[in-house]
Amino acid sequence: QVQLVESGGGSVQAGGSLRLSCAASRNTVSSYCMGWFRQAPGKEREAVAANNRYEGIVYADSVKGRFTISRDNAKNALLLQMNDLKPEDTAMYYCAARWCGGSSWVPPTLREEYEYWGQGTQVTVSS
Repeated sequence: QVQLVESGGGSVQAGGSLRLSCAASRNTVSSYCMGWFRQAPGKEREAVAANNRYEGIVYADSVKGRFTISRDNAKNALLLQMNDLKPEDTAMYYCAARWCGGSSWVPPTLREEYEYWGQGTQVTVSS
């Protein structure tokens, strides 16, 4: 069973930065596709960034150039560096994982493609 625990959320003003971390169980980070999703009140959960377990990375258009997804295999953690935050980034942020194949595997970006989820961490950006 894969367990995911997010941390690093909080309240910041527009233009500020936050760094989210997802602590994963076992060898999840080095063995699974992983992604960050977010869900604002009244909206669908959407992909923010996703990574296969190699160099494949995809970002939502709304966060390109501002957010960076990365892995710390030694700490078995998935990270999301968020810069130049905007009020529209306000949401609950979730870490997700699923098994994936080799380096050519396209990072999944649909909610239903992921099997394991964390409980989420709240990010609030004020104007």
